[in-house]
Amino acid sequence: MDGSIKPKRFLLPRSRRITTDLMRYAQKVPQCAHSRLIELQPLMDLRRQLPQRISLAAIFVKAYGLMAAESDVFRQMFFRWPIANVYQHDTTVLMMAIGREFRGEDWVFWGRFINPETNSLQDIQQQLKKYQTGNVKRVFRQQYQLSGMPGLVRKACWWWNLNISGRSRARRIGTAFLTTLAGQSTDITNILSVQTGCITYGPMDENGYSRVTICYDHRLMDGATVATALERLNTILNGVIMDELRTMSDDSEWIAA
Repeated sequence: MDGSIKPKRFLLPRSRRITTDLMRYAQKVPQCAHSRLIELQPLMDLRRQLPQRISLAAIFVKAYGLMAAESDVFRQMFFRWPIANVYQHDTTVLMMAIGREFRGEDWVFWGRFINPETNSLQDIQQQLKKYQTGNVKRVFRQQYQLSGMPGLVRKACWWWNLNISGRSRARRIGTAFLTTLAGQSTDITNILSVQTGCITYGPMDENGYSRVTICYDHRLMDGATVATALERLNTILNGVIMDELRTMSDDSEWIAA
């Protein structure tokens, strides 16, 4: 080292504050994780034939929504206060990690998908595109505002959202979380978040299989429930989702980026 690079200390960047808050509360959730290899090659082959681009992320958003609609526990949330209790939401609210470059820094925001099982893959893809390319301060207004608040104010907001109203918690924080680095040929093996169910998928291997992982709140379910959910996801991806892709209208005027 020639000494041209000097050490320095600085305040936590605004771009890292919400993630730091999230990690603090995620540590309080007793999470376990289970994985399953799911064959995606036939689905990917069919997807490539479409005039519209439907991302694998959009496909997993809908597939998880369909699975959670059949299994009440994946729409439940554990509350600590005032005594241990469980709230069950009527729909899935899935939050997806969205990486954005903003003001010269890398940020991670949450895109919200409400009741995704009732939406078409085209609609989910369009919503995802908005999160990926829309104006950050408008699309993620509340999250951006929260990141600029003092630490004590953010802590109060988190406590309120996590402990008071089940409906508000579902709407603002979600019942499920999706994150993936499959596009960068990387598996995520440990998902830390506060939602009851967190899902990720990895890149396809040479045999056309992807490792799909669900991390879950062990207070609300056990491994056998998650194994069943992974089996159901496999069936949905290679059944209902494939059927929708086959019947998708050939509308060349709509191309999702």
